[in-house]
Amino acid sequence: MPATMIRLNLVKGLGPVLQIAEGWTVKLPDEVTDTLMERTNPTWPCTWFTPRCDGVKGSTFEDAYSVMQNWGANHGAISYGHVGADLITLCSILRIPVCMHNVPDSEIFRPAAWNAFGMDKEGQDYRACAAYGPMYKNIR
Repeated sequence: MPATMIRLNLVKGLGPVLQIAEGWTVKLPDEVTDTLMERTNPTWPCTWFTPRCDGVKGSTFEDAYSVMQNWGANHGAISYGHVGADLITLCSILRIPVCMHNVPDSEIFRPAAWNAFGMDKEGQDYRACAAYGPMYKNIR
């Protein structure tokens, strides 16, 4: 089934950043699942997931190994469907940069003001979020 895996990383000096990987759940043969589960903790819930990759040498989404090399940790939250574009829009509203995603450019909506922060879309997120500041602040 189509699924989206996300991870919110808290980066010292920067704050929260979101990683998004759209892909699909997969069924592995029982002997493969059993072997992998015995290497971790078989009581943990598990969903096998494969990201949509582009095969471009050196890209973050070249293959599943490069995705995991760039992922904040070996865990993520998985939701049904490809909802990455919605999450990118939500992050722009909340002023949380998206540091990694495989959502097609044609599906992404960010505020038009982001265009004033340079030509590279990922960098725009960081610069716009820094300029506008967080939507919510810890008030003490």
